[in-house]
Amino acid sequence: MPTAACGIDCSVCRLFILGVCSTCGPGTSREAELKVAAQKRLLGAPCSILACARMNRVAYCLRDCASFPCDHFALGPYPFSQGFLSMQKRRRAEASPGKSPAGEPVQVPEQYWDVLTRMKIQDLCCNAGVHHESPGKIRIPFLKEELRIDLKERLLFRKAGASWDRIQDPFLVLMCLVYLLGVKDIPLGGRMIGVNELKTAHFFQGPHALRNEPLLRRFGQDLDGFRRSAQALGGEALDLADAAYALHPFPRIPLYYLMWEGDEEFSPRLSVLFDETIETLLPADAIWGLVNLVSYRLLISGNPTV
Repeated sequence: MPTAACGIDCSVCRLFILGVCSTCGPGTSREAELKVAAQKRLLGAPCSILACARMNRVAYCLRDCASFPCDHFALGPYPFSQGFLSMQKRRRAEASPGKSPAGEPVQVPEQYWDVLTRMKIQDLCCNAGVHHESPGKIRIPFLKEELRIDLKERLLFRKAGASWDRIQDPFLVLMCLVYLLGVKDIPLGGRMIGVNELKTAHFFQGPHALRNEPLLRRFGQDLDGFRRSAQALGGEALDLADAAYALHPFPRIPLYYLMWEGDEEFSPRLSVLFDETIETLLPADAIWGLVNLVSYRLLISGNPTV
C-alpha cells in the first residue's frame, strides 16, 4: 500500500510515480520490512519513525499510536511541521468524550457527592463490588485501571505505579459516581440484549444514538487492531461475530462489543450489547455515556505508548 506509516501518501508523490523512491508502506507491511532493510544497508540506519512502527506493529502512527506525535516526529526534520504536530496534540485533547449530546462540557453535580458521602460505605461497596480502602476512600476498577475515589476531597485518582495521579476528567468522574449511586447487588441475568430491546429504546435516537461510526472507521477493516484494543482493556474474547469481546467498565456492568468485518460486498457492522439487568443499574443517559466512554477507550487503546 502506498501510504507510509508516518502518514505520507506516496501515491501522489512524483518520486514514487517515476520509480525513484519506493513506498515505506504501513508499519505492519512487507514494504516496511524491505524499506527498513534497504535503509540500514544504504544509509547505515533506518528512519526512526518507520523502525518504531515496525517494532511496535503500528500500521499508521497518526491513527494507531497512542503516543503520536512522539519525539520521532518532534525532532524532525520531517515529515510534519511543528505547527501541524501542535494542532494534533490540541485537537486530540479536545476529542475526549467528555461532552453532552448537545456538545456542552460535562459537569459533575455537587449533590452527587453529597448523597454519596451520606451513604453507608460498607453497603455501598458491597453493592458495587468495590473495595473500601480506608475512611473516605473507595478503590474502584475501571476496565484495566485502578481508580480511587476520595469522598472527603471529592476527587478521583488513577493508580500510577506506587503513586496515585489525580484525574481531571469530569466525564469519568461522573460515570463513577453514577455507577456507585445506582448499582445494586444483583446477579447478571445472563441474556444479552441490544439497544432496541431496552425499555428506554426511544432515548437512543438522534443525538443520543450510540456513536459506533468511529469504531467502524477504525476497525471495520482491521479486526486484529480491534482485538488488540479490546485485550488491552481487559476484554474477554467471545465466540460471536467475526470478533467479539466482553468488556467490564465497572464490576457489575459488562458491555459486549461484536464486530463483523467489511469487504467489497458488505459494509462492516458493530453491535454493542448489554446484560438484561443494565436498566436496573443505570438510567438511559448513563448507559449512553458509558458506551461512549468505553468506545473512546477502544479507539485509543491497544497501541504502544513509547
